Order: sequence, then structure tokens, then C-alpha cells
Amino acid sequence: MLAFPSSYSVGITSLGYQVVWASLARRTDVDVRRLFTDQGDPPHGRSRGRGAALDLFGLSLSWELDGPVLLDLLEQERIPIWASERGDTDPIVFGGGPVLTANPEPLAPFFDAVLLGDGELLLPAFIEALQACRQAPRAERLARLAQVPGIYVPSLYRPEYAPDGTLLGVRPLAPGLPERVAKQTWQGNTLSHSMVVTPEAAWPSIHMVEVVRSCPELCRFCLASYLTLPFRTPSLDDGLIPAVEAGLAVTQRLGLLGASVTQHPQFAELLQWLDGDRFEGTRVSVSSVRAATVTPELGRILAKRGSKSLTIAIESGSERMRELVNKKLATEEIFAAARYAREGGLSGLKLYGMAGLPTETEADIEATADLLLQLKKATPGLRLSLGVSTFVPKAHTPFQWQGVRPEAEQHLKRLAKRLRPKGVELRPESYGWSVIQALLSRSDRRLAPVIAAARGSHESLGGWKRAYRAVLADTVQRPVGLPLPPAWDAVVHATWEPGRVLPWDHLDGPLSQAVLAEHARRSLPQPAAAEPLKPAQSNTAVLPR
Repeated sequence: MLAFPSSYSVGITSLGYQVVWASLARRTDVDVRRLFTDQGDPPHGRSRGRGAALDLFGLSLSWELDGPVLLDLLEQERIPIWASERGDTDPIVFGGGPVLTANPEPLAPFFDAVLLGDGELLLPAFIEALQACRQAPRAERLARLAQVPGIYVPSLYRPEYAPDGTLLGVRPLAPGLPERVAKQTWQGNTLSHSMVVTPEAAWPSIHMVEVVRSCPELCRFCLASYLTLPFRTPSLDDGLIPAVEAGLAVTQRLGLLGASVTQHPQFAELLQWLDGDRFEGTRVSVSSVRAATVTPELGRILAKRGSKSLTIAIESGSERMRELVNKKLATEEIFAAARYAREGGLSGLKLYGMAGLPTETEADIEATADLLLQLKKATPGLRLSLGVSTFVPKAHTPFQWQGVRPEAEQHLKRLAKRLRPKGVELRPESYGWSVIQALLSRSDRRLAPVIAAARGSHESLGGWKRAYRAVLADTVQRPVGLPLPPAWDAVVHATWEPGRVLPWDHLDGPLSQAVLAEHARRSLPQPAAAEPLKPAQSNTAVLPR
């Protein structure tokens, strides 16, 4: 059973989920069924609990806030939610995706195995390891999986804590287990493309093609860049064109995906190919592009192929902030991108920015508002919209040691006050939900009981706070030996010292912690202007008002 923690229309649009499903479905030794929150494929044989043979239950997780949905799906299939309570006849529960690859620890007590990295490498190794010991006791199967590179078996590793609650490390329980588990990276010439095209998807009848994987820009906060290194590009003739041709046999909608698609070394050639007469009537859209790579030709061909707008990430209107996050983008290049989009025939430009970045001041936020208003004046007739998220620290990035800044909430309000009356559309993400996201991205296993307690009310901020209080009051189930969570502020808002043991320190990403710390030092040579919050010395959690 391969599950996705959302509805069919959302899940089937996930290219990662599609690729995993197709990889399993192509195997003759696996019978895979899909499960979404609103529907699923017919179950294997009879329903579970009456003799069904369900050996594996997998989940693709790309958003921290979807964690509690995993538990609902497990209960729906009558699978114990805690890995420690499963027996030999229960399925092996495994998961993958960027959230689990970055930091699986908050969800570790619910998973039997976590696949760290690219499925192209991990899935075959995972299935073959299990097939080799399918009839063995559960403990033996898990021990076998733990020897496969990139497969993390949480139950075979134990977190150790100091008396004050400080995490000392996560260590293997037995000799012969790897001390560290490393993310696996696919280096093949081809990347992924849609395996399912349906009008029921959130993006109806679209064929998606992954043009690049990772991003060479290395913005210091960016999980999509740092976690997926190195930057990889399939060849045009052997990779991209065949993938596009496969999709256009069934649909006339094409989506080109990647963190920075225009930085593919042959993107100009791909664009010229799509400009040919044979693609008349084909609608082409692209994900976010680097502003400095926007050209009149790009705007013209996208407009010709049915696109209405272009999306660029600027992060901030302040040149100081862009330099700090390593954005490598001049103000003049932003204006040129807007001009080229309009001249090419596009009607809109979507910009993405952030609030609450380390050392950000009100002057930096004012610079963002000023930039948007100047863009509006310089490119009349071009519809502008600004999506703004609050900075959330992510594992395996140089800014993982920085906390969420409470000032971000007021900075979002300031942008709204400046821009909305002037006709610039502002689409801010919720500051409150960014706080919960940070709680999930930075925590260790002590958060697992909170995730379990939040079920049923996890769609409200108050529900998460009540769950935290319930765990502290010891009124909900908590694994034996697992301490209470640390103070809320110590996880969400505190700036951590570089030498601190991180929940994911035993899991190797593309770059070492020493290299990440050096990248952080280049951006933040001095401590942030605001004095960092000191971690609490008590296990009593303080919740935000």
C-alpha cells in the first residue's frame, strides 16, 4: 500500500509520489495499491483484519504539517501507529520524501524504515532486501534493512539525553549497525516525468517533466537546493525530449518543473524546440525561474504557448538581504525580468519573497514594498503578485541554526499595509503555521507524542498547542523512556550554537555540518543583531500566547 497524506487530486499531482508508485507497479514481484485521504485502489484480497496480506505500507511526505495524517491512514488500515507495537504479521511501515530525508526524528517512532534520498536508487534496494528475508521474523527483516545504504531503521537507534534535556546524540543499539546513515543520490542521465495524466488532478491533464534537480544558487535557507545536491540535468536528446514526447501523446498540457529550470544548460534549445509549429495548441508552463535568466524570447514563447504569467523568487527587495542569503540577484535584473515578461506578451509576474530572515529589519521590509511599487510603475499593465512566507529553519541548510523571528508577523502586516492599497496582490503564508512548521522541522523524537495527540485537531493552531500541553501533563501515550519535550521557544525561536548536537546529526546530507557552518559564517560573519534566545534549562514547555 502506497499512501499520500492528502486527497487524490493533490496526491496524484505529486511527481515524486507518481514516480514511486510507477517504480513499484512495474515490478513483477510487487502488487502495489494507492491510498489517499478520500479514496484508494481496491484493497489486496479481503479487507485488512480478515486475512489480507499487506506486507508494506509506504508514505510519501513532502510537507511537515501532513505528519498527523499518516497516523489516521495507519489506523484506517488497522496498523498500530507506534512501530514498537507492531508484530510479525503487521506490515513494514516505510516513508520517504524531502521532509523525512531532512529530519525524520519527530516521526521516527511511527516508521519502521525511512528511505533517505532519491527513490530511483533506494526503492530497488529496499524491495530486494525485503524479498531476501520475507519469511523471517520482523526483527530480522529490520536488521537486514538497516544494512542497506540510505535506509534508516529508527528502532535500532536510540537518542540519548542529558539530565537537563539536552540531546547528546542518536546512537545505534547494536554492534555492526552503521554509526551514520547517508542520503542516497541518483546520478543517472534521466530524471522523472508524469506517469499519470488525469483531469481529476489539482493541475488537470498536465504532463510534468523534471528539467533539473537541485539548484546551483545555494540560497542559505533553501532545503530544495542544499538537500538535493548536486545540481543535475538530463540531456536534451536522451532525457528531456523523450519525456516530453511521451506526455504529448496523451495531453496538450506540459509543465516543466525544477527549482531553476532555466539554468539547464540546454534550456534555450528546449525552448526553441517547443517554439516549433508542431506544438501549436500545446500549453506550456514553467515553475519558478531565476530572474536573471528571463529573456524576451522566454516571455514570447511562453505567451505563445498559453502561459499567462511567469514566477521568479526574489526573497527580498533589499539588496543587503539578498546578499546575506546568497541570492546573487541585482535589482536591475528584477526590473529586466518584469520588462521582458511584459514585452513577451505575458500578463502577470508572480514574485516570491520571505519575511523574518536573519538580521532582517523594518528597513529591509520597506525595501521590498518599495521594489514592488516601483515595478508596478515601471511595467504598467503587468499584473504583479507577491507571495511571502516566513523564514523557517530547515535541516541540512546553513540557516538551520537560526530560529523563527517573532518580528516576521509584524513584517508581513507591514507589507500588506504598503502594497494592497496600491493594487499589488499580496499572498502571505500564515505566520502561526510557520511556527508549527518550524516545530516539526527542528524537533527530535520527543515531539512524536505531540503529533499523535494532535490528530483530529491538527488543522488548527490551537489544536497543536493543546496537544503540547497534554503531553506535558502526561495524559497521553508516550513511549517508555522518552523524556518530555523541551521548551517551545528553545525549539522554534532560539538561535542554536554551531557546536550543538542536532536531531539529524547522525544522518548525512550532501554537505557536512562543518561545511554548512562555514556557509553560514560567510552570510552571518557576526551574530544576528537581536540577542539569541537561550535554550531553557527545564523540560517545561512554554507555549506562545
